[in-house]
Amino acid sequence: MFIGLKDAATLLKEKDNILLLSHSHPDGDTLGSATALAHALKHMGKRVAVKCGDAIPACFDFMFAGLACEDFEPDFIVAIDIADTKLLGKDFEGIYSDKIDLCIDHHGSNVLYAPKIWLEAESASTAEMIYLLLCEMETDFNPQIASCLFTGVATDTGCFRFSNTSVRTFEIAAKLAAFGADTYNIIQVFFETKTKTFAALEKLAIESMRFYCDDRCAFICVMQDMYAKSGSDESEVDRLANIPRQIEGVLVGVTMRELKDGNFKASVRTHGDIDASAICGRLGGGGHMGAAGCTLTGTKQQAINALVKEIQAEIDAFLAE
Repeated sequence: MFIGLKDAATLLKEKDNILLLSHSHPDGDTLGSATALAHALKHMGKRVAVKCGDAIPACFDFMFAGLACEDFEPDFIVAIDIADTKLLGKDFEGIYSDKIDLCIDHHGSNVLYAPKIWLEAESASTAEMIYLLLCEMETDFNPQIASCLFTGVATDTGCFRFSNTSVRTFEIAAKLAAFGADTYNIIQVFFETKTKTFAALEKLAIESMRFYCDDRCAFICVMQDMYAKSGSDESEVDRLANIPRQIEGVLVGVTMRELKDGNFKASVRTHGDIDASAICGRLGGGGHMGAAGCTLTGTKQQAINALVKEIQAEIDAFLAE
């Protein structure tokens, strides 16, 4: 059942013991949205916890300051920025997939798994939605809540460079800055700073770049042995996602990484009206118009071939218009 902003606010006001779930391989939007909501609910006197099936990178530690790791039996479970229960991760999917009461999400590919869903596919980030929710709940914004939300807004728009960035995005970002969000340091950490291990991984990834579809598609492949060579790990791979699309003439950029089980996770980024969610959707994944992902089985070459086939079809349809 689809609900709106006011209904979501009413539900949360009525509940007391609330568990907020973030997706596995967490990013700034799922964590920023969940922690901002958690801080607001805590200030309202509610018991609240944020959980994620994967380890949370240290760069997000500031979001959790003041949020105790309480262990309680939740009365209400909310999935934040999660389009499919598969994205909870294997352990959490088994525990929570049939227990989620409310989903708050901005992915048009949402599989509608929750009994109540507040979905805004036109929103650039779930953090934008949470900002509106906290306004509806008459939250007193402080610098910490503002910083959590600004991180979500900034990271899901590529620091306001992606096509999903709207006038509302800029307006909300400005309001969060006015509430004391640490905009400078957030942008420095997430967009202007590289670890030495990431720089080494980035070099290896760029060296792996190959071109397909008459050079309109650029692919980089991150294999497991690259982590050992660079000293990096999977937590740093997301920052590679936009590199292939930055090449002149490329319409579709793909960053594919080998998983520990031998499968491959692909992040697809597109320009113009080429639909990344359509490409990934036909391969069992989903996402947004300009950014989507999917998981592929088989060998590296089989995974590449499957993706290139769908990418070529989407490029052909785009050029035929």
